[in-house]
Order: sequence, then C-alpha cells, then structure tokens
Amino acid sequence: MTDATWAVSGALNFRDVGGLPAQGGVTRSGVLFRSGNLARLDDVGRRTLRELGLRRVIDLRADDEVALEPSLVDGLGLETMRVPLLLGSAASFLEKDIDLDGFYRAMLDEAADRVVEVVRGVLADQPVLVHCTVGKDRTGVTVGLTLAAAGVDEDAVVADYARTEALLPAQRNARVLRYLRSQHPEARFLEELATKSPAAAMRTLLDDLRGRYGAPVEFLRAHGLGDDEIRELTALLVRQS
Repeated sequence: MTDATWAVSGALNFRDVGGLPAQGGVTRSGVLFRSGNLARLDDVGRRTLRELGLRRVIDLRADDEVALEPSLVDGLGLETMRVPLLLGSAASFLEKDIDLDGFYRAMLDEAADRVVEVVRGVLADQPVLVHCTVGKDRTGVTVGLTLAAAGVDEDAVVADYARTEALLPAQRNARVLRYLRSQHPEARFLEELATKSPAAAMRTLLDDLRGRYGAPVEFLRAHGLGDDEIRELTALLVRQS
C-alpha cells in the first residue's frame, strides 16, 4: 500500500516511508510513518490511524509545544514516547537567525543521544509514527538518519525529506510567516526555517556527517547505536528483493 493511500484527516504532512530504494531491496510499507502534530485529528483521521494498526508515536516536540497543542490520540491504544529533540526552544533558532544548515548541525550536536533514542524507539515497536510540529526539521532529520542507517539510497533519503515543502499548505505558510515576522522582523532566514525543506539542506547535512564521522550511520554508531541495532533496523525497514 502506498503512502498516498494513507491521507490522515487532521494530520499535516503525514506519510509512509515505504517503497524507497535501499541496498538489496526497498523499504517496507506500513512500518514507519512521519507527520506533523496530531492536535487537529478528526474522527476520520483517528479511524485511519486505527486502520493503520499504529502502536507507537514518537513525539519530538518540546513541553510547551505539547501543552499548547496536545495530541488527540486518547482511546487509540497508542504508546506515546516523548523525545524532545531541541534543548532550547524552536523560537531560539529564529532569534539566533541561523539558516537550515546551521540549525541542523546544532540540533545534531546538541541532541545526538536523543536521535539515537528515537532510532531505538522505532526498533521497539511498530507500526510507529515519528512527528514534531509540522514534520519538517526534527522529523525530517531523525527519519532521514534512520533511513540512511538502514541502507536507504541517499538520493531517496534526500527526496523524502524534500517532499515536505510541497505538502505544507500555502495558507498555513502565509499565516505562520505573518506571525513569525511580527515577532522577528529582522530575521533573514525566517521563511527558510518555517516553510522550506530544500534537497540541498539534507545533502549538506549528510555530507557534513560523512566529513566528520565517515558516513551518516557512523554518527549514530559514535553516539551509542550498536552494530546489532543497525542490523535489526535494516531488517525491520528493508524488504530484500
């Protein structure tokens, strides 16, 4: 079943990462999903999540984000795993006025152990959904590294990350940008941080990890992910052809 089949009403940027080319095969459908928050799920969306058989949700948002927009998943029998990925607030990166490349590098440098925790959460139970607020940056980076560690072709990792930009509604982007511009009128990279997921940003991230660690998977290994866990992740996510 393709990810297009699983539009989840009320969940922004929801998709299955199945069907991506990987070493020796393709990623399995119905195992790992990604999205924005679940604060606007309606009855149809909740029913779809039940049909997916979803067992675990990994929420990457900070405490204030969860308090402001709590997930509407009560009664679905899901285990929610909280892994706040930013050690500071999301707004702090707007205040620092850094671009996506700087944002992603800082996020990984500050929260490497938490990225490994997310990968272990994926291993612990499936089907599993990883999400943040809009599913662009924290979700894009952690899912991208998870896929890379499982041997997914790098071009496919980049393309999956880049899809988000086309899935964010224009009205949502305009509304968010108006608000953020009122709060951060001098920020140069505001639109990039709030609405963009260019392929070049993921390529820069993967190249940076390759330069510093030898390969993206070596970043995870350097911060505690074991060889047995990497083999398990590959077996879990990739169907051999």
